[in-house]
Amino acid sequence: MLNFDYEIPTKILFGKDKIKQLGSEIKKYANRILLLYGGGSIKKIGLYDDVIKILKENSIEFQELGGVQPNPRITVVREGIRLCREHQLSFILAVGGGSVLDTAKAIAAGFYYQGDAWDFYLRKASVKKALPIGTILTLAATGSEMNGNSVINDEATESKLAIGSLLLYPKFSILDPVYTFSLPPEQTAAGVVDIMSHIFEQYFSPETGTAVQDRLSEALLKVCIQYGPIALREPTNYEARANILWAGSLALNGLLLYGKTGDWSTHNMEHELSAIYDLTHGVGLALLTPFWMEYVLSEKTVEKFVDFAQNVWGIVSNDKFVAAHQAIDKTREFFKSIGMPATLREVGIDDQRLEVMSNKAVRFGALGNFKQLNSGDVLQIFKNAL
Repeated sequence: MLNFDYEIPTKILFGKDKIKQLGSEIKKYANRILLLYGGGSIKKIGLYDDVIKILKENSIEFQELGGVQPNPRITVVREGIRLCREHQLSFILAVGGGSVLDTAKAIAAGFYYQGDAWDFYLRKASVKKALPIGTILTLAATGSEMNGNSVINDEATESKLAIGSLLLYPKFSILDPVYTFSLPPEQTAAGVVDIMSHIFEQYFSPETGTAVQDRLSEALLKVCIQYGPIALREPTNYEARANILWAGSLALNGLLLYGKTGDWSTHNMEHELSAIYDLTHGVGLALLTPFWMEYVLSEKTVEKFVDFAQNVWGIVSNDKFVAAHQAIDKTREFFKSIGMPATLREVGIDDQRLEVMSNKAVRFGALGNFKQLNSGDVLQIFKNAL
């Protein structure tokens, strides 16, 4: 296990009606805010009206910016920065899923930066100061409610890139499982895959002696496997929604990665798919992950797959590689059982731009720590996934 410093600064307000604490939490930081949200879902479920009422009751002035899309755009980030500067807003309340939260973080970082916010994602600049953020989560998926990560698209260059900073952790996040009841099945399923993929990226790492992190990871994976199908069958099942929601936060708040390096190859490869084809992130992860697993399986990595097979799927075999392949097959079967595609062609992606995506995936260097991948490796995984 590697050395680490433990710090998760976000205050979590979890459960029914926790929105009642929204006004008092915001007033700790500001009384003029940007209210950021996505499409019409928060209005359909009444959340928008509840938020507006609370802001007015607490004499909190606000400007609104809606319309944040999945695979959030840098153009919206720039507009948010403009609004915050023009109206002297000093706090951002993000209401929605990961795309809204990621956009809020980019706006928060860009507010104090004199250049273009996209510079952070191109690694031309680092975050030195940021506006405080609060969130109300409506989708269990990205874990953005409890981490400092942000992923943004630049449509002009067909690029989807990520940044991370301790300065971008939300000050507080309200997690009420009820707000996830109305999610369409495909969003619920894609969210479960995203959570599992975050766990995989940290579980499959080269470090040894990380039993605490590994057992936590396996437990969270089993929670997703148990409750994902229940949430799809029974959308208003509070127990299922609550467990998935909390698993999503724990999957990417740093807890599983302390003392480890993680891998992140699959996420970087998927970013190229969704940057060009506007694919739902969890869908891309579902189809790529089993192919990545098959590609990195070797004598050097097989022991981790044996743990995965036994501790997550209950697979025991005298042949390590048999167990490993069975676990990969079970993973693929689970994704398919919740409605996820298994190949690129199923989502309309052919071989025309695979090489372009492979080269862009390694723009900052080779991918991965569990097994390092160059552009040729990435290309082969894409081809295998066709």
